[in-house]
Amino acid sequence: MDFDYVVVGSGFGGSVSACRLAEKGYSVGVIEMGKRWTAKDFPKTTWNLWRWVWRPGLKLFGFYDMRPFKHVVILCGNAVGGGSITYANTMLVPPESVWSSGSWNGITDWKAEMPAHYATAQRMLGVTRNPILRDADHMLKKMADDQGVGHTFYQTDVAVYFGKDGEAPGTEHPDPYFDGKGPPRASCIGCGGCMVGCRFNAKNTLDKNYLYFAEQHGAKIIAETRVVDIVPIGAADGSEGYRITTERTTSWFFKQRKTITARHVVLSASALGTMDLLMRLKLKGSLPNVSDRLGNDVRTNSESLIGVRFPGKTLDMSQGIAIGSGIHIDQFTHIEATRYSKGSDVLGLLATMLVTGKGWKRIFAWWWAALRHPIKFARASWPFGFARQTLIFLVMQTIDATLKFQLRRRWFWPFTRLLCSAGERIPTNIPAANLFAEKAAAKFGGIPITSTSEILFDLPMTAHCIGGCVMGADATTGVIDSQHRVFGYQNLYVIDGAAVGANLGVNPSLTITALAERAMTFVPEKRV
Repeated sequence: MDFDYVVVGSGFGGSVSACRLAEKGYSVGVIEMGKRWTAKDFPKTTWNLWRWVWRPGLKLFGFYDMRPFKHVVILCGNAVGGGSITYANTMLVPPESVWSSGSWNGITDWKAEMPAHYATAQRMLGVTRNPILRDADHMLKKMADDQGVGHTFYQTDVAVYFGKDGEAPGTEHPDPYFDGKGPPRASCIGCGGCMVGCRFNAKNTLDKNYLYFAEQHGAKIIAETRVVDIVPIGAADGSEGYRITTERTTSWFFKQRKTITARHVVLSASALGTMDLLMRLKLKGSLPNVSDRLGNDVRTNSESLIGVRFPGKTLDMSQGIAIGSGIHIDQFTHIEATRYSKGSDVLGLLATMLVTGKGWKRIFAWWWAALRHPIKFARASWPFGFARQTLIFLVMQTIDATLKFQLRRRWFWPFTRLLCSAGERIPTNIPAANLFAEKAAAKFGGIPITSTSEILFDLPMTAHCIGGCVMGADATTGVIDSQHRVFGYQNLYVIDGAAVGANLGVNPSLTITALAERAMTFVPEKRV
């Protein structure tokens, strides 16, 4: 075999798996679809589409991907380090109630097991309380006070290095986390550029912890490579290993197909990537025995992206860290203050004036708002200055709602099957959050905004797609068991957001990391 383990994907699940497996003495290969990035390679703003957007079919080889489906627009990352390169650093522990709901309810004693794994994940990722509060955070606190929920205001726990008290931002230090064995770091300068790629070595991305130590222990990272087939060698259940076929993702003309063999395979290609790959392998007969529950129980944290824009104000909403604070507006709904760095205004192309309503009624209300308030409407949609002027609300709810994903031929692309969403629509219009934004805008002289996808197509945006290969008691309730092993196969695992079996209601990165830490405890040390 070329490797004992091949890990497909290098995000939070894949990086943890690679690190712990390499530490246990196994030979590990990590196959990553995206590129490897360094601080000097990141774009200064999102207008540099060639370095920001991942769309290889258009020869855009960045690290940020926006994938529209019928029910939702999903934002995700592609890079060595997975979504950690472009995520907002937020590390929140979900409420205990998540373990007693969803498909994983009752299959193990989650409440007893998980705290220790959360603690390990927090230590490895350098999680700390955000000390940098800027205009966006202060404004969120004022809005919360005005509407009677100021007592719920909190500073986020984030994976960022802030340095020592009293020192200048940007000060460089030897490794502050792993007794000098890790890479050097620099303290955060609060530029707001976390989601455009940290150019100042302060963000604790996975290439600075788990992946760094995985490589130190001999793991090999194979970047710019996509897995297109996984076939058992010998026995059909995979007990004798697997043959993995790959192709080059950034090749201009030729696929450069190669074959790798491994005794075990860990799928950690994100919820979308893992679902898509397993569906294609099941359809083509490479892995026909994968549970028919594949693609079910997909969740999005029932979230929405809205905000308040302050055109012409002296406030600078771009300063701080990507998500520095949050509030709870009711028992089901919380809002996080979100920002991009100054000049990173591309998402402003998708912004428009917020109006209430549902379906076609909302579109008519939107047109009526444009006629009644043309200047305000134009200011809400003008992209330039968006990052500096806009307090973005990332709204998340603990109310459960699920989707189903499947491979289908679409009328506009009949040549091959595409991953498509199905099922009941998840809420795009969260009344409590919309009302909060409208009241806040009226009080503090702003314009409430939302995305045009929500207005015109009833499509919410989410950066937190989870599920699709969830844990269950057996193949009738899930795709994997409580140890992340795929039902129907040996030596095949799913360890990423696809495994999450309930709506977390918070940013899922820390939970995915903790679940991966737990999964690795079931793998013994390699026998010499």
